[in-house]
Amino acid sequence: MSISERAKKISPSPTLAITAKAKQMKAQGIDVVSFGAGEPDSDTPDHIKEAAIKAIREGFTKYTAAGGIDELKEAAVQKLRRDNQLDYEKRNVIISCGAKHCLYNLAQVLLNPGDEVIVPAPYWVTYPEQIKLAEATPVIVRTEESDHFALSRSLLEKAITGRTKAIILNSPCNPTGALYSRQVVQEIADLAVRSHVFVISDECYEALTYDGEQHVSIASLGKEIKDLTIVVNACSKPYSMTGWRIGYAAGPEDIIKAMDDLQSQSTSNPTSIAQKAAVEALTGSQEAIGKMLAEFDQRRKYMVKRLNSMPGVSCTTPKGAFYTFPNFSRYYTKKWKNGEIKGSSGLAAYLLEEAKVAVVPGLDFGSDSHIRLSYATSMGNIEKGLDRIAASLEKLS
Repeated sequence: MSISERAKKISPSPTLAITAKAKQMKAQGIDVVSFGAGEPDSDTPDHIKEAAIKAIREGFTKYTAAGGIDELKEAAVQKLRRDNQLDYEKRNVIISCGAKHCLYNLAQVLLNPGDEVIVPAPYWVTYPEQIKLAEATPVIVRTEESDHFALSRSLLEKAITGRTKAIILNSPCNPTGALYSRQVVQEIADLAVRSHVFVISDECYEALTYDGEQHVSIASLGKEIKDLTIVVNACSKPYSMTGWRIGYAAGPEDIIKAMDDLQSQSTSNPTSIAQKAAVEALTGSQEAIGKMLAEFDQRRKYMVKRLNSMPGVSCTTPKGAFYTFPNFSRYYTKKWKNGEIKGSSGLAAYLLEEAKVAVVPGLDFGSDSHIRLSYATSMGNIEKGLDRIAASLEKLS
């Protein structure tokens, strides 16, 4: 028996081995500090949980429309108007099982074999894999740490061909925390319109920006670019609702309809109870976001300062999300008891074994010079983990 050629195209992640070992060590009672979290460490706000409890008590536990309930679609429409100056109708919105599900559906209905999708690197690990599953080709455009991982029109122009179907835009970015300015977003919009290329705008971290910076949704820059943009967002990050699995996408009606049809034949509707909770998240008090952001900001500043104080380590200051992406490449080829450190995966293995600290190799994100550290963990864990990293680096020869 053989698996499909499609499945064979999926690249296994080196992160899985590190994650599995870290969990095994914790199960054995070993004190492991993890910087791998891709989710806020705060709890879902009470008013959102109460909305879910109310839905259960009222028996809202049956199937809904495959693409989500009208009440949640309307909440998403209002949110996009309120926060992003975007005018959509409910027919332009789909509710899915998280932003990842939205992106998967979109890749399946938008891409054909032979199409190319431009993916700026460093990138979220899932983008290239979903593109390959749709039998299209990810075209990696590398940004530089020296430019704060900024994407530019000139970089994109070199990558666009007659086969380019779409550009992935992720701002704020996972893993770098890079946030694109209005000027850069406008330049990308102008290029996309001129080349008639779709923009897949992943805006899941839009609420988490620092230093007075503001996220700009590319779809808000005019009708022409809006007609070419699919905005993807979720309740996961701003409301600490990762496990609730509610994401949403907004875009041209024909694309959203195709996504809905696909979803009806795969998962059907997102969980009914979670949808009711998401209505409250989008329409209720937003106070918890500000509190979470203030805490993240304090941790961000501390982590960046500590990382840059380590000999041979450089770390740009993230403008959004809750990750740092420091460069540890000067420690590659150094030696320890198990041999030579080879790339970010080797460094991650060393830090887990020697420092009892779990990090995510940058190789997974398209930059082997870096590792990703999340500051979605307590300040106590951050201090302890960075102390351990600094001490372990001194042991390398």
